[in-house]
Amino acid sequence: MPPFSPVAPATMDAPLPVRAAYFVSDGTGVTAETLGNALLVNFPGITFERHTIPFVDSEEEARRVVERTTRDAAAGLSPIVFITLKQMSLRSILTESSVAVIDLLAGHLTELEQALGVTASTELMQFHGIANADRYFQRIRAVEYAMQHDDGQSATAPDLAEVVIIAPSRCGKTPTTMYMALQHGILVANYPLTDDDFPTEGLPRPLAKFAGRCFGLTTTPMRLSQVRNERRPNSRYASLEQCTIELRRAEDLYLRNGIPFLNSSTKSVEEMSAVIMRTMNLRA
Repeated sequence: MPPFSPVAPATMDAPLPVRAAYFVSDGTGVTAETLGNALLVNFPGITFERHTIPFVDSEEEARRVVERTTRDAAAGLSPIVFITLKQMSLRSILTESSVAVIDLLAGHLTELEQALGVTASTELMQFHGIANADRYFQRIRAVEYAMQHDDGQSATAPDLAEVVIIAPSRCGKTPTTMYMALQHGILVANYPLTDDDFPTEGLPRPLAKFAGRCFGLTTTPMRLSQVRNERRPNSRYASLEQCTIELRRAEDLYLRNGIPFLNSSTKSVEEMSAVIMRTMNLRA
């Protein structure tokens, strides 16, 4: 592995340096992506070309990865390779290459083996096995529920929902709902606040008895106008005036009814989900 050399921060006049980032796994690559991206986000002065290579479960596949990253190195992209490989032979092929490799499992597995007093299994895809069947089916059920109750489209009230996300259109309800369902298996419904829901002192009728489960989203008028213009350019729906009105009355509704809410304009779905789960005392 080449020695670390710090990258000088880019100036306002210079383009951001570009490096290749690889997420290599013997499974789906989700863990490598999640952990790797959590580290890369700390370096905003560098642009990363990201590549995910899943199911690297043979020495031949590992060597193909080395060939590919070596070509990138020759092209000046200085690859960083994040790996989650359980087989020592495959890890060795990657770590002995000429590019920088970050092994996201090795050190932690050793520490966990010491803490548990047993040796980790080397079987591939262990974490997708039957031991997690209950959690898997809970997540599938949550995704189905989220789709049935997206934008208030279900004819039935969200009796089973653990949380109901409410907001004007295009404030981030659906992606947050789907993330919480898929990632955490939480039953989430979402409800769009429209002109038909105002004026009102209380919550809209479909939500009246679920006040304790409601969580609101808002954003900035400018951001909402930009997002809506991508969907309906130059419409009243996307106008700055209409966005300002809708956001103001939504926030007034939240405050009058004691509904917790957050501004989604600068937050990712992961951050919003974490805030909602913490605020509503939902399991992680």
